[in-house]
Amino acid sequence: MKEDNQITVGIIFGGISNEHDVSIKSAKNIYKAFLKPRNKRYKIKLFYINKYGIWFKNQTSKSVLTNNEKSFTNQRFTSKKINFIEDIDFDGIDAWFPIIHGSNGEDGTIQGFLKLTQKPFVGAGVLGSALGMDKIAMKLIFSHLKIPQVNYFPIQLNKSSTKKDLEILTTHIMEKLNFPIFIKPANSGSSLGISRVNKKNEIIQALQLASEIDSRIIAEEGYDVRELECGVIGKSNLETSSIGEVKYETDWFDFESKYSIQNEIIIPATIDKSTERNIKDLAIKSCKALNIFGFARADFFLEKKTNKIFLNEINTIPGFTNKSMFPMLWKASGLEIDQLVAKLVDIAIDS
Repeated sequence: MKEDNQITVGIIFGGISNEHDVSIKSAKNIYKAFLKPRNKRYKIKLFYINKYGIWFKNQTSKSVLTNNEKSFTNQRFTSKKINFIEDIDFDGIDAWFPIIHGSNGEDGTIQGFLKLTQKPFVGAGVLGSALGMDKIAMKLIFSHLKIPQVNYFPIQLNKSSTKKDLEILTTHIMEKLNFPIFIKPANSGSSLGISRVNKKNEIIQALQLASEIDSRIIAEEGYDVRELECGVIGKSNLETSSIGEVKYETDWFDFESKYSIQNEIIIPATIDKSTERNIKDLAIKSCKALNIFGFARADFFLEKKTNKIFLNEINTIPGFTNKSMFPMLWKASGLEIDQLVAKLVDIAIDS
C-alpha cells in the first residue's frame, strides 16, 4: 500500500466467456461505485479482455464502460500471441477486482494468474473458484457433508458420444429422476445452456444443448419451489446478508427471466426465523466446505409443499448489474454498493 493511503484497484472484466456482456454490465456498476465521494482513497485501473482474449489498457477499457465502445469486442490478433505480459501496465496495483463471470473468470483460471502477481484479489482462490464453478464437484462434496440438495445425476459426454450413447443416458436419467428434469452444463452461469424437460423425447436435445458449453453435465429433478438467495462476504469470519426471493413469470429462472424487469424481488424474503437461520447457516457451511471466501452468493430452493430447504449452488463471482441480487441483498443489509465494493477490497487486502 502507498504512503498516502491511496489504494490502486485493478478491475478486470469481459473475458472469453459466454457471460462476457454480463461482466461488462457488472464492471460498469462497480466502477461507478468506486467513483463515489466516500471512495476517493481508491484509484481505479481498468483491464478489459475481449471475447478472443486480447487485453486492453486503462483508457481503452474505460471507453468500453463509459462510452459503450464495442469496436474492440471482436478484435483478433493478426498472429497468435499473448499480449498482457508485454503491453499491459500492471505497475502500482495494490489489489485486483476480477469480475469475469463464467469460464476463465470463476473457474480458477484468472485467480491462478492473479496469484502469480503476488497481489491480493477480491474473491475466492484457485481451489474455491474451481469447485464453485463445477456443479458436479460441488454437489459431490455437498452430498458427502449431507447438505440437502435436490436429486441429481452427473453425466460425462464425449465428442465421440453416439445417438445410441445418448439413448442409454436418457434411460439412466429417467431411472434416477422424476419429471420435470433440468439438464445443465456443469460449468456455466446465468442459466445458459440449461433446459427444462417434461418428457422423454426432449432429453437428447437438452443433452446436446448443454454439451455445446461443457462435456460435464448434470441432470436435476425439478421441484415446486421458491427461489431464495443469500449473500456472503468475509474471509476467516463469514457474514451473511438478508435473504431475498425472486418471483418470476416464466416456468423457471432462465437467462431471459434473470435479467427481466418483470421479476419481483422481495428483500427480506417472507420466511420464518427458523428457515432464515437455517439458510444462513447452510450458506456459511457450504462456502467453508468449498474454501470459498471474499464474496459469494448462495442460491437455495424452498419447497412449497414441505418447506424443506435445498442448496442449489454457490456463485463465486455474483453479478453486479442493475438487476443482480447480490448488491441488492447487501443494500437491504445496510451496505450501499460503494460501501460494498470498498469492503470487498479491504477484505482482500487485510486477509
